[in-house]
Amino acid sequence: MPTEKRVSRDETLESIIEGRKMEAYAEHMTKDMHSCWICEKVGYKNRLMKNIGGRYICFDCLKQLKESFNSLDKWEAEQQLEKEMRKKIDDSLKM
Repeated sequence: MPTEKRVSRDETLESIIEGRKMEAYAEHMTKDMHSCWICEKVGYKNRLMKNIGGRYICFDCLKQLKESFNSLDKWEAEQQLEKEMRKKIDDSLKM
């Protein structure tokens, strides 16, 4: 019975030591971790992150922004067309 308690105690101590090692490692590595300011995903060495103005943005969000900016001209053209159509409709109703 005393050997079982000793084994259990040793396993508990080993588990606590391992947990503290993991905490120390995580604190050490947090300087390499960044959070995307749009989607809040945590980036480390495997997730591409770009520092823009002191904030980090992940590659996925940057790609979506690029696609949005590329379609901005089309969106503006649609808005202008809608504005012209409203003006023509209003002018025709006033006659």
